[in-house]
Amino acid sequence: MIGIVDYGMGNLFSVSKALERMNIPYIISNSPEELDRMKGLILPGVGAFKDAMALLEEMKLDQFLKSYVESGRPLLGICLGMQLLFEESEENGCFQGLGLLKGRVTRIPVEVAGERVKVPHMGWNQLKFHQDSPVLQGVDEGFVYFVHSYYVSEMSEADLVASTVYSVGIPAIVGHKNVFGMQFHPEKSGEVGMQLLRNFAKAMEQSEAIL
Repeated sequence: MIGIVDYGMGNLFSVSKALERMNIPYIISNSPEELDRMKGLILPGVGAFKDAMALLEEMKLDQFLKSYVESGRPLLGICLGMQLLFEESEENGCFQGLGLLKGRVTRIPVEVAGERVKVPHMGWNQLKFHQDSPVLQGVDEGFVYFVHSYYVSEMSEADLVASTVYSVGIPAIVGHKNVFGMQFHPEKSGEVGMQLLRNFAKAMEQSEAIL
């Protein structure tokens, strides 16, 4: 069963409905004790990095998520949830993230090579795969739906699974051992997104294959 982490800043409805459509059992909870019984977790997120981290820390979910990952079970961060996996963000200052992946989150530049760029980035962009990953099984380099103003600008190339281009290169899917992240919203990305979520659920059931 998948646990959806409820810390007050996630689009819980759309994620849960996507899992229901695929008959994937889940719970929504903010209890570390309850979430610790799950075989895999999804960390959704919509809003500001600073506020999200403050809520995770207030609920003691930041330390729990680190311990959960250390146990070898898979964690998937979606949108802001993916950004929280990294070391720090410059959104409205400089704030520390969960540090589960090495890297930094910065604002999408509003001008590139003299051309103005619309921020936030909202819309469908095509994925480009960089390496094999359990979440990519049976998935084409299709289009997925993004809504974000910040992106992971610095990270290890070894953790880059897929990217897209929106004036600059945008890490779209990241992964390191049992930690995964998707900058876009797979639950709003049609069949491509549904297959990505199915693959995460499959990886959850066979977590030893991704360690």
